[in-house]
Amino acid sequence: MARSSPSSYRAAVPPRAACVYTSCYCEENVWKLCEYIRSQDRYPLEEFYAVFISNDRRMIPLWKQKSGHGDEPVVWDYHVILLHVPGGEQNFIYDLDTVLPFPCPFEMYSAEAFRLDDSLHPEFHRKIRMIRADLYLKTFASDRSHMKDANGKWQKPPPSYPCIETADSKMNLDDFISMNPKVGWGSVFPLPDFVYRFGRQTDYSPSLKGQ
Repeated sequence: MARSSPSSYRAAVPPRAACVYTSCYCEENVWKLCEYIRSQDRYPLEEFYAVFISNDRRMIPLWKQKSGHGDEPVVWDYHVILLHVPGGEQNFIYDLDTVLPFPCPFEMYSAEAFRLDDSLHPEFHRKIRMIRADLYLKTFASDRSHMKDANGKWQKPPPSYPCIETADSKMNLDDFISMNPKVGWGSVFPLPDFVYRFGRQTDYSPSLKGQ
């Protein structure tokens, strides 16, 4: 089995500064990463997963975010990162909003950015919706209406490229943010399960809907 150590791992995307990025549009940033990976064909696209982090109250703390202050967490309604499962002993996280390395070894990201739910009030416990990258590219759509205020003005400037849509939908972002396993695509589980599954466990083979 090939080993994917931080020292030998070849990043699947360009350096952070060269990636397509729009602040506060993490779901589209990850979609663009998936699109790039598909175009380059360096790694099988099936090794990558879009990972939505949220909960039923849409209040999730994350540490080591660029918008944070010191060691204080940022509380998002949701956040989206990219997971690479290359089949070796180490998995990697791509997060364009973190101050951690890009890509970041899974264990480092887990310890520094996720930390533990045990120390949090239950209303802040986090859940994961995990969608394989090829499925994400086929199904995700956003008209960016969630970023407009009551007067129709942008709360944050949108990306310069056209809205992402599919033949079936122009807006289904809520289905991805939702942590109800009965809606949307992919698989939903508690954060501790995600950390356990994708930590240093070489024999784990994820079984996810949509494969």
